[in-house]
Amino acid sequence: MTNLQQDLTAAGLDPDAVRSFVAAALAEDLAGGNDVTTAATVPPAERGRADLVARAPGVVAGLPVAAAVFSATSPDVQCTPLAADGEEVHGGQRLLTVSGPVGPILTAERTALNLLCHLSGVATLTRRWVNAVDGTGASIRDTRKTLPGLRALEKYAVRCGGGVNHRMSLSDAALIKDNHVAAAGSVGAAFAAVRSTAPGLPLEVECDTLDQVAEALTAGADLILLDNFDVPELAAAVRLADGRALLEASGGLVLANARSVAETGVDYLAVGALTHSAPALDIGLDLVDAS
Repeated sequence: MTNLQQDLTAAGLDPDAVRSFVAAALAEDLAGGNDVTTAATVPPAERGRADLVARAPGVVAGLPVAAAVFSATSPDVQCTPLAADGEEVHGGQRLLTVSGPVGPILTAERTALNLLCHLSGVATLTRRWVNAVDGTGASIRDTRKTLPGLRALEKYAVRCGGGVNHRMSLSDAALIKDNHVAAAGSVGAAFAAVRSTAPGLPLEVECDTLDQVAEALTAGADLILLDNFDVPELAAAVRLADGRALLEASGGLVLANARSVAETGVDYLAVGALTHSAPALDIGLDLVDAS
């Protein structure tokens, strides 16, 4: 196993899936042709070194993924991490050194930066939420509101930021939502149907009212999503559950109210914005040596 494979595996990522995704991303950028600008300006034999540098403070995530992009363009490209995923970095800090043939390095530049900036943005925003609820006992959890094809990477970035992952797919856990309740006729009926079909699967029930919370508790739910509850209603749900189920607040959450929500005693805050609205962390590539 190569060092890159080891790094990806250690991060909880599937090396084959990352390589496949990287290949598709590079193919999209090249569009069946070649890098015209680099081919015209960089002699084929030119070698050098480039540094990936943070232009702003944040939490870095995706260094092994960026390394996979550079490695995919040439087996002669070598990547040396100068920071670790999950680390808080400052503006001007070098994150990764890339050395080898300059042409492939520049061809891979934008694809590598697109991924690294986005994933680091997700990790940075997650860390802000985690810091906002520090000491309350609540955890920040992501959702399935991810970009198609990027779920595993975005959820990895959430972990780098200190958050925890919700389900990865529709098949590894059940979440009974309002439309399922409407189709089944009631919270209890929907709960019983899922339990009968998938008795061993983790099962969460979305509730819009305290009456539905009571119904879910009676049915035996051990994880309840409190959808668009205000702070007093969340506190009431915590009292009602009295430790019989884990509770997750969702909907209408912003950083400004994160702590007050967490202090109600809920176990999780579900934050879709971690993946669907995280601003990219500004990271650039500087060619510092070429010969």
